[in-house]
Amino acid sequence: FVMFFAAAVHFFAVETVHFQEQSYSGSITYNEKAQPGDAVFVRLSMKFSGAELNESPRNPAAVLHLFKGKKRIASAQFFFTNPKDRNTAAADMLAGIPLSTWYPSSDGYSLKVIISAGKTQEKEITLPFDILKKQFASERIQLDEKNTGIRKDTSTPRRVQSEKLNNILGTVLSQDVYTLKPFTLPVNSKRITSGFGERRVFVYTDKKTSTSMHCGIDYGVPTGTPVQSCAEGKVMLAENRITTGWSVVIEHLPGLYSIYYHMDSLGVQEGQYVKQGEMIGLSGATGLATGPHLHWEVRLNREAVNPEFFL
Repeated sequence: FVMFFAAAVHFFAVETVHFQEQSYSGSITYNEKAQPGDAVFVRLSMKFSGAELNESPRNPAAVLHLFKGKKRIASAQFFFTNPKDRNTAAADMLAGIPLSTWYPSSDGYSLKVIISAGKTQEKEITLPFDILKKQFASERIQLDEKNTGIRKDTSTPRRVQSEKLNNILGTVLSQDVYTLKPFTLPVNSKRITSGFGERRVFVYTDKKTSTSMHCGIDYGVPTGTPVQSCAEGKVMLAENRITTGWSVVIEHLPGLYSIYYHMDSLGVQEGQYVKQGEMIGLSGATGLATGPHLHWEVRLNREAVNPEFFL
């Protein structure tokens, strides 16, 4: 598993583009290729000179757009990797766009970075970008009476829980930069029982079916296995939910969250700051689960992204 991902990272090598303007210069570094379900991250580094240094405040800003042909299909604002850099002579910014598992493979994609700084004219930089072909597995899951009931639950408590989660995942605060390090695995196991992006068909006790996409990775570990935070961050949710059992959501970057479902017990509370590798609970089989496991999920701007991308 680790060797496979190392090879993937090497294949999706980063590209760097340099630019020079009268009052500033800089570089753009990004992954030029990705697969559906991954993400594209662009790092923008800028240095200011001349009259630009005397402007107060400068407030450099940038936005990242993803195009398919001439159609813009996604956008993200850049944030400062160090929020204190906003009015210094140099700035380092980052933006990421999730790539839906439903995006077709094509060489017709491109990225555009639009930079504004002080009174200077906006600068547009177009970057080549490819989404490669990827095939996702499918599975058919027979549900017992308990899990059928959870899946069909339309109660107010379940709706309120969903709204709370969606509000958290939709929050993007530019100052919330907790880590820039690669993620680590949340459990000491590489036994994956269900992969990211799998297309699922749930079969209910009445033989009716429904379909969905698996938004994370399931690790088949026994109940009571320690679960660690994959990266430093702030706990935004820690509660027992109808569908996902004992659950934790941690914010790591603006719009970037990791999620841990079906745990047997929790060791953290909302508002708590955690370090990478810190234990946040014990795995289990609570909520809609057919056996003990940990469901690990990563969301970027609400969209589910392959957690392996961040390792």
